[in-house]
Amino acid sequence: MDKLLTIGESAALLGVSASTLRRWEREKKLLPERTRGGQRRYRLSKIKPYAVRNTALSSNKKTLGYARVSSNDQKNDLERQKKMLEMYCASQGWQYEIISDLGSGMNYHKKGLRVLLNLLLDGQIGRLVLTHKDRLLRFGAELVFAICEIKGVEIVIINQGIESSFEEELAKDVLEIITVFSARLYGARSHKNKKLLENLKGAVNVAGSQNRIKTK
Repeated sequence: MDKLLTIGESAALLGVSASTLRRWEREKKLLPERTRGGQRRYRLSKIKPYAVRNTALSSNKKTLGYARVSSNDQKNDLERQKKMLEMYCASQGWQYEIISDLGSGMNYHKKGLRVLLNLLLDGQIGRLVLTHKDRLLRFGAELVFAICEIKGVEIVIINQGIESSFEEELAKDVLEIITVFSARLYGARSHKNKKLLENLKGAVNVAGSQNRIKTK
């Protein structure tokens, strides 16, 4: 039986994002069928040969993996991200490069990110691979993804699921915003700034613990 797949299932099989499938549809490269409700469905028999062709889709361009953590005490996590990117790209048969950064997701001047953006704007990237969406930027990732769309770059996010609860992610975002602005206001090494951040981190940890207890 020729199975029909959802856009999410098809994207996972091809190793691309759902937005890439929508772009391919607009470009008439891979056309889905539609349910009565207007939902996209892809036939497995059409997906499989295309998955093989997709490995050489951008042979003249780079497959670039990008990893990032916020602080020095997360270096082990950075190594795990890089290893995951390497294993995933190798399993797909792609020739790849890995770029990594150690810095805030709100810092737009990180060395690795600047290299990525320059390669992207120069048209040298054919595929961008991330472990999670927020590894690129905490805020503003959609803008980079929009540039990828314009440049015809595939975006592959290995872990599409939610890493943390909504409350935990929101707490992290607020903490990161306050960290940036308090550092500018008081100075990164001031006693007042350190005390403020310690209190905020404590509040975030308490909120995260309470939320995990509720969801058990």
